[in-house]
Amino acid sequence: MTGTGPVGVGIIGAGVISTQYLDNLTTFPDVRVLFIADLDTARAEAQAEAYGVPAFGTTEELLAQPDIEIVVNLTIPAVHVAVARQALEAGKNVWTEKPIALDRESGAELLADAQRRGLRVATAPDTFLGAGLQAGRRLIADGRIGTPLTALTLFQVPGPEAWHPNPDFLYAKGAGPLFDMGPYYVTTLVQNLGPVGRVAATASMSRERRTIASGPRAGETFAVEVPTHVSAMLEFEGGASAQCVFSFQSHLARAGFVEIAGTEGTVVFPDPNMFDGELTVWGDAAEPETIVVESDTGRGTGVVDLARAIRADVPERASGELAFHVLDVLVSITEAAERGEFVPVTSTVEVQPPLPDEWDPRAATL
Repeated sequence: MTGTGPVGVGIIGAGVISTQYLDNLTTFPDVRVLFIADLDTARAEAQAEAYGVPAFGTTEELLAQPDIEIVVNLTIPAVHVAVARQALEAGKNVWTEKPIALDRESGAELLADAQRRGLRVATAPDTFLGAGLQAGRRLIADGRIGTPLTALTLFQVPGPEAWHPNPDFLYAKGAGPLFDMGPYYVTTLVQNLGPVGRVAATASMSRERRTIASGPRAGETFAVEVPTHVSAMLEFEGGASAQCVFSFQSHLARAGFVEIAGTEGTVVFPDPNMFDGELTVWGDAAEPETIVVESDTGRGTGVVDLARAIRADVPERASGELAFHVLDVLVSITEAAERGEFVPVTSTVEVQPPLPDEWDPRAATL
């Protein structure tokens, strides 16, 4: 066991997503947010003042704080690895936003670096730890749909430039609908169907430039660097299969859909980008069963799980190994679309059992 009491946290990146993290991390008793850093220190200062965080400044100043044990890396995907390795060099554990890396090599090097130093790298998404998706996991584990055999996921929207004031990075290398939204869906599938063995895919790009629709940059155009529609077939090591669509080019929005069918029934999960929601279960009865799951937690739940795992010296659930396998799947999908053939996924991961029903990130346990 390492240390006692709540775990000190520092946040690098005070952009849009930091608000969701701060809404939760500043209310979870097992962690204490001590510092916010950003390249724009005025933005860090504003978030620190809004949430009562005692200090703000540069990344270097954050990493010099001895009471910070976990660095929450909310930077853009292109620098996830660089910032995470900087934190490891300073002796800090890391929680990083997804994806863990943009390629297999840098992701593997990051995890190897952490292992050498006796530190941890855990990674979003942590939505699969939410009450909604965990209720679905327990339902399948209890045999409600028999043996899971197939899955269907759909994420289709026109594109985030319709609402995001700075959407450029969502169309850059390492993003697009596959890398931006894929981690939520693939993580959910892996949690319920096990590791992926091979993939096939096709991809397309509807427009080479997009136009920002809202905010101070409204009307400005930017370049699209990645496919904006990806259709993938996943074959799992255990024999199950899934069809997945990830799209930023559909004017018919169909987001948040995950269906898993088994030998005895079918379940539709809550949106994998959320922590609560509604499950629908079809079996032999004429009408499906609807299960509504409520939750008052959100992003940052995985940071609490990491903090508790550090204190108890046990594995965290949103582990770097899980994130690396998901990354390997996403990279393999990209390669399959480019090559027009099935691509093997060489990594694997041991999936942990569902959380106990009473697990609560808002409980004071440290």
